[in-house]
Amino acid sequence: MRTYLFLLFLICVIITSFVIRSKSFLPKQKVVIGYAGGFRGPMNVDSIQAEKLTHINYAFVDVKDNRAYLHNPIVDSTNLKNLGRLRQRNPSLKLIISIGGWSWSGNFSDAVLSDTARKAFAASAVDIVKKFELDGVDIDWEYPGLIGAGNIYRPEDKENFTASLKELRADLDILARMTGKPKLLTIAAGADTSFLSHTNMREAQKYLDYVNLMTYDFKDEGDPIAGHHTNLFANPKGKETYTDLSVKNFIKAGVPKNKLVVGCGFYGRGWKLKSLEGKGLYQPASGNTHGGGYTRIKDSILSNPAYQRFWDDDAKAPYIFSARDSIFITFDDEQSIEEKCHYVEKNQLAGLMFWEYYEDPKCYLLNVIDRELK
Repeated sequence: MRTYLFLLFLICVIITSFVIRSKSFLPKQKVVIGYAGGFRGPMNVDSIQAEKLTHINYAFVDVKDNRAYLHNPIVDSTNLKNLGRLRQRNPSLKLIISIGGWSWSGNFSDAVLSDTARKAFAASAVDIVKKFELDGVDIDWEYPGLIGAGNIYRPEDKENFTASLKELRADLDILARMTGKPKLLTIAAGADTSFLSHTNMREAQKYLDYVNLMTYDFKDEGDPIAGHHTNLFANPKGKETYTDLSVKNFIKAGVPKNKLVVGCGFYGRGWKLKSLEGKGLYQPASGNTHGGGYTRIKDSILSNPAYQRFWDDDAKAPYIFSARDSIFITFDDEQSIEEKCHYVEKNQLAGLMFWEYYEDPKCYLLNVIDRELK
């Protein structure tokens, strides 16, 4: 009998060990983080395909008087409460407030200038998370140590940025212990070297779950030369940066690759051209034109016979050119998104994020992400 029980115990141990080891070899789910713009006003939450997302970053919470605060409290409160309903369709969905953005980063430097200010800022951000039963905070400071959209900025931003993340991490951990649910801290990071030179990412990443690389807007309409704005690789003729270089620079700066999230642009950038050479790519521009979101690009622009879509196989990026109207538009499409998904898998990165959900309401691009990263 003892021998039988011993053998039974041994079999159970072997089976349990096998199951645990098997689970450890299962690939970790890639994150799919969608920024959703509450700044637009009341959100049509029911239209969001929550089943295809792992995280929604609500954009944006403002910064004022060293506090995180809801810029439009009635609309923001309604949006945040309504977003919570999406958990009924996707119980594992994480809802996060994104603080700052291009327009509302002006007061970050003041909000993290001292220990007192950092504590007040962290407490105010976590209070919002607690009030709306959310899952964390995303800091979208554009950018530490840089003027951005006319921001207050200081040399001390470099150290204070890290110190503020440390304070936020501590407060979020306290809330996690209170609720029994883990709380996330992430950032949206500028994809070029200027962001890295004005931050200490080797230290800052210790407090972060994910670093969302804004690997878009490599070129914008203010640039006098038309080119790619969210390309995966370099074109030998181009001078814009590119996603692969950004990823490598952040890894070199000390960010683990399993925390890096590659950004996709669900919108286009457009130029009016001076020259029609080379189908518009890297040609001088006389001004800008509206690119719009990808749903508009696919349904309204690509259906126009005067506008032709081309593929840059070096950059792994599409573009549209119209000789008739002297127009060039750069954007992500299904093919370039598929390339980015393969890149994330190949390089064992955390996943993909995109700006912004309502730029592609028909989910042409999200459908590709969902298919490729399942």
